[in-house]
Amino acid sequence: MSLEQSPNPETWTAYGQFQLDRSYMPPVPDQLRWGFWDGVGPGDDVLGPLTGRRILDIGSGAGHYAVHLARTHGALVDAVELSPTQHRRATGHFGDVPGVRFLHADVIEHLQQAQPYDAAYGICTLAGIDPHIALPALRDGLLPGAPLVFSALHTNWHGHGPSATVAPRQETVGLKGMEPLPLQTWVLTAQVWEDLLTDYGFTVEAITQLHAPEPDNPVICQLIQARRRTVLPAQITSRPRSRRPPVPHAAIGVGAIVYGERGLLLGRHHRGTLELPGGSVEAGEPFEQTVVRELAEETGLSARPEDVTLLGTLVDHVGDVVRVTVGALVTAWQGEPATQPDESVGDWAWWPLDDLPDGLFECSAQILAAWLPDLPIDHPPAHFSPYARRTTPSSDLDVNIRPHQGS
Repeated sequence: MSLEQSPNPETWTAYGQFQLDRSYMPPVPDQLRWGFWDGVGPGDDVLGPLTGRRILDIGSGAGHYAVHLARTHGALVDAVELSPTQHRRATGHFGDVPGVRFLHADVIEHLQQAQPYDAAYGICTLAGIDPHIALPALRDGLLPGAPLVFSALHTNWHGHGPSATVAPRQETVGLKGMEPLPLQTWVLTAQVWEDLLTDYGFTVEAITQLHAPEPDNPVICQLIQARRRTVLPAQITSRPRSRRPPVPHAAIGVGAIVYGERGLLLGRHHRGTLELPGGSVEAGEPFEQTVVRELAEETGLSARPEDVTLLGTLVDHVGDVVRVTVGALVTAWQGEPATQPDESVGDWAWWPLDDLPDGLFECSAQILAAWLPDLPIDHPPAHFSPYARRTTPSSDLDVNIRPHQGS
C-alpha cells in the first residue's frame, strides 16, 4: 500500500501537531543520526559523494537532516513528507534554505514522476511502507549504481525482535506528555531485507545493527546500505490466468504407510472402509508436509518431513476426474494413534501384513500393492511411477507374505 492507504499519516499528523503546539524544532545536526541516539553508527559518508548531487529524503519530518546535507555538503535535497503538520514544521523553519525543496507528497507517487536521483535515504521511515511497493519504486527512481541507505527498527522496547515474514506489525510512537500513537511498520530480519532488496534490483553492501548506548535499553536499529544494480535483468513477461473458474478435472492426495514392529496402521472410515492415513494436498504444500499434516490431523501421530519417503505416484480416474495419489512411507514417528475429533477416519489399529483385513479403500489398496507387489490385494488398475527404489519391510521383522486363509 502507499502511505495514503496506511494508518501512518494520521499518526504522523498528530505527532507533528504535538510538536507544533509546543514550538519544538530539533537542531540541525553535525551529521546524520541513523538510529535514535547521537554518536551511534556511521555518519554521512555512507551516502557517498554529495556535492551537487540530487538526493531524496524519504519521510523528511522536520527537515533538519535535509538542511544538514544541503548546508554541509552542497547536496540538492528533495525532502518528501506526507504529513501536513510535519511539512509545516519544516517549511516554517527552513523554507528558504538553498538546496532543499520541501515537498508535501506521497513518496511513491512522487517517484513515479520525478527524475531519477543520485541517492536516497530514510531515517526510520522507509519501513513504514510496504517493501513490495517501496523498493520497486525506489529502484525505478534511482540512477544505476545510486546508493539507497535507510534505518529500520530491529528490536523494540519490549524486546520483540524482527520477523521473517513480510507483513506489517503494530508499534507505537510517542513523546513525554503525549499519548502513544499506533504505527504500522515492517520489522524484518536482515536476511529478509537483503532478499527483498536483491529481488527488486539492489545489491546489499552492508547491514549493521545500531545498539542503544544504555545497557538496559533493548532497542536496536538496523542500518541497511544498498545500491541500485547497474544492469538489471531483462524482465520476462507472463500472461495472467483466466478469471473463469476451471472445470474440475484432477484431484491429488497422499496416502501414508505407517509400518513398524506392531504392523501396518489402518483406520476405519465412517462408511466402513479401512484406510491408510492421508488426504488432499493443499496449494503450495510439499507432499512430505502433507503426509506430516494429515498424519497428525487424523491419528495424532507426530512425524517430521525427513521421516517421510515418497514412493511414487498412482494415476487413475473416477468418471471424468483424473485422480493422482502419492504413496509415502513414514519411517519414524512419535505418539500413539487415536481417533481425532471431527475426522472421518478413526479406530486406528495395527495389522500384520500377512493378515490384512478385507474392505480396504481403493487408494490405500493401490498404494500398498505398489509398495509390496506380492501382497494379495485386489484393487482397480492404476499407473504407478516410482520416485526411487522401492522400500520394503526390514528383514529382521521376519515378515512372511502369503494369501490370507479364512477359517
